[in-house]
Amino acid sequence: MDDKHDITEVSRFDKTKLEKTETQEKNTQPSKETIEQEKAVSTS
Repeated sequence: MDDKHDITEVSRFDKTKLEKTETQEKNTQPSKETIEQEKAVSTS
């Protein structure tokens, strides 16, 4: 293996070929109501 970096691919990279994507939140934060309900259940 050669330790020198090959930057030819980077220099030929075309950003215009990238596609737009919709990001989706995988781990959504619970709402304040959900947190309050869980606190109420755990304290009683």
